[in-house]
Amino acid sequence: MKIMLAPMEGVVDHLMRDMLTHVGGFDQCVTEFVRVVDQKLPNKTFYKLCPELHNGGKTPNGVPVRVQLLGQHPEWLAENAYTAVDLGSPGVDLNFGCPAKTVNKSKGGAVLLKETQALYDIVKAVRDAVPASQPVSAKIRLGFEDKSLAVENAIAITEAGASELVVHARTKTEGYKPPAYWEWIAKIKQSTNIPLVANGEIWNAEEAQRCQERSACTNLMLGRGALAMPNLARCIRNDEPPMAWEDVAALLIRYSGYEIYGDKGKYYPNRIKQWCGYLKRQYPEAELLFNDIRRLSKSQEIVDVLARQASH
Repeated sequence: MKIMLAPMEGVVDHLMRDMLTHVGGFDQCVTEFVRVVDQKLPNKTFYKLCPELHNGGKTPNGVPVRVQLLGQHPEWLAENAYTAVDLGSPGVDLNFGCPAKTVNKSKGGAVLLKETQALYDIVKAVRDAVPASQPVSAKIRLGFEDKSLAVENAIAITEAGASELVVHARTKTEGYKPPAYWEWIAKIKQSTNIPLVANGEIWNAEEAQRCQERSACTNLMLGRGALAMPNLARCIRNDEPPMAWEDVAALLIRYSGYEIYGDKGKYYPNRIKQWCGYLKRQYPEAELLFNDIRRLSKSQEIVDVLARQASH
C-alpha cells in the first residue's frame, strides 16, 4: 500500500507537508500546482512552491515531493516538466482534476477531461521530455459534467505513457459533495494496466478500507481527511487510534512556529482558522477553539489561546 498526501491549493504548502509527514504514514507528497501558460518558467517559481527541491526533492522527514504542473499546451508543459525534474523533483505530476472556475476558464484542470485527445497529447509530450527513469503521473476526476469519458480518458493517459494515475472519484460538477464513486476506479482498473491511486471521501480507517474494497485499488491519496485527522495515514497503515486532541493542539502550536517565523506569517490567522474548519469534523474541541479565535487577527493572541487548549 502506498499512501500519498494530496495537493490542495492554498492549504497543503511546504509547511503543511513538513507537518503532516512529521506525524508520519505518508510515502509521497505532491505540490500545489505550478501554473504553466506559454513560457518556460524561471527556477524561482519551482523553488517557491516546492522548497523541498533544495533538499533533494524531499521533506525534512525524507518523504519525496513531486512537482505538479497545470496547463493546456503540451510543448510548454513538457518544457517545464523537464525543468522541474532537472531541479530535483522525483518525477512530475499533471493536474487534470482542479475544479476551480478560474482555472477551467483558461482551459486548465478538470475542463480538459472533456478532451481525451488533449489529455493524450499533454501526457505524451511530458513523457517524451522527462528522462525515462523519472515517473510522470496524472490526477483526474471521473469527468467534467458526467462520467461518460472516465474510462476512455484513463486509457488515453495510460497509452500516452503515464507511470501512475490518481483518480478523484467524483466529477467536476459533483465537486466535493459526498459520496465518492469509488466503484468507478474499479471500472477504470479493468480497462488499464497503469498503477492506480484512489482519492476522495476518505475520512477514517474504516472508509479507507471500504474505498480499497470498492475501487479494487490498494493505493490511496488523502486530502481533507488528513487535515481533519493529522495521523490518518498512520491510522490506515498501522491501525492506530485517532490522535488525541491534546496532541493536535500541540501540533497546531508547532505549526504556528512554522507559519509565524516562516515566510507566510501574515497569513497565519486565516490559515489556522482554515485548519480548524477541517479539524471540527473529527474533534469537537476544534469548534470551541475556532469560536475562541475567529475574531482574533494577531498571531500571538491565537498562540496564547492554543497554549491554553494544549495545557488542558
